[in-house]
Amino acid sequence: MRLFKCQSCAQRVYFDNTLCERCGHRLGYLPDVGLVSALEPPGEAALRVVLEAAGLPRAVLEDRGLLPADDIALLFAEAGEIWQPLVRPDRRYRFCENAALGLCNWLVPVEQGTAGAARRCPACRHNNRMPEARDSVTLSRWRRLELAKHHLFYSLVRLRLPLVNRDEDPQGGLAFDFLPDPSGPGRPRVMTGHLEGLVTIALREADDAERERMRAAMGEPYRTLLGHFRHEVGHYFWDRLVRDAGRLEDCRAVFGDERASYAEALRHYYAKGPLPFWQDRFVSAYATMHPWEDFAETWAHYLHIVDTLDTANAYGLEVHPRNDSRPEWHATIAFDPYREADFDRVIDNWLPLSSAVNSLNRSMGQPDLYPFILSPTVIGKLRFIHHLVQDHPRTRGVGGPAADGMPDGDAAAAAADGKAADGKAGIVPGGEGDAAAGEAAGRAAAPGDGADGQAGAAGGDGPSSGGAA
Repeated sequence: MRLFKCQSCAQRVYFDNTLCERCGHRLGYLPDVGLVSALEPPGEAALRVVLEAAGLPRAVLEDRGLLPADDIALLFAEAGEIWQPLVRPDRRYRFCENAALGLCNWLVPVEQGTAGAARRCPACRHNNRMPEARDSVTLSRWRRLELAKHHLFYSLVRLRLPLVNRDEDPQGGLAFDFLPDPSGPGRPRVMTGHLEGLVTIALREADDAERERMRAAMGEPYRTLLGHFRHEVGHYFWDRLVRDAGRLEDCRAVFGDERASYAEALRHYYAKGPLPFWQDRFVSAYATMHPWEDFAETWAHYLHIVDTLDTANAYGLEVHPRNDSRPEWHATIAFDPYREADFDRVIDNWLPLSSAVNSLNRSMGQPDLYPFILSPTVIGKLRFIHHLVQDHPRTRGVGGPAADGMPDGDAAAAAADGKAADGKAGIVPGGEGDAAAGEAAGRAAAPGDGADGQAGAAGGDGPSSGGAA
């Protein structure tokens, strides 16, 4: 994750900030630029935009008596939603409609209009079924899920991956359900999983205490919301970048044959546990269950690695252990991991960085940040994911231009930073993972598609993705 700064006062700000604490400017994230921007309050310029969009003459600006008072009030109300970002002063934006509930800080260009999905940002357009914000606890959990989901989309946009929602592809577009468990005794709990583009996240996962209880019960190294999202979209991109792109044989050569019975693999995993010596060939225990899960776990770890290196690059981190001069334990992270074509550069910097931050965590009495051993076989799988992503035909970024070289958003971000420095899958019927349902519904019914190295417990709340956060 990049660092950002307020374009008004150069205060450091972060991805989810909505207010600059130094100068008081409101902040919002512009996905088409890839920056958090300070926003100027609306004024006459915003009203002019609204009038022009409504096809009204500019004379109304000089003589408000040309329109009924009620119409003027409505126009001013709409103008009050329009903001001028300092990073793009030539354009006007409004907040995603989910900002009203504190769920989103992304902005959308006013030219998108206000009809239907046009009022939602590119990330929120993928929302399908959401909880009712009837109480503060539910709303708080929803906000945590949205923060993790928006962090995910930051990475997907930076990687310029194809993002198709259900309005564009009703059958296979990427969509999210955030669902509470049904009330009443004996009713099945919501299961986190994926089915043909629909990702379901159980709302209870946003309860830190409950998530920690599940993590401990399953013996998982990590269980995080961001890990869940990264793992589940790994299944979606297997569909898009492997199955639909004619890469099945290439993928099978690395991860195994996904045509093996998922239900049988599920039963075997929960009856027998992971394969012996699984660390030699898999990134997590759960990855041993089935080739689909191996791919999704490895995909999640790839996103963990790239995004953490992005943060390290933003802070200018280097690793130079004083007692080891071997080059493989030194790192100078002065590159954009989201754009780096050379996978060796990515992994060669990740290994010493993860070793260093693990040691820092131990100094604070905390668990390792990244408690995983990346064997040569696992590194080969990560390399496959890297080339799958980097070699995919570049798509249009979210709200942005075609990405032939450096996408417009990255170029604008680099320039702006310089200027600122200067001035139905959700519910599985039954316990024990319901293997029969798993066979019928495919991998989605499995209890435990995850992204934190979590192996979903039988009948339970599945992994959250490789275990890395």
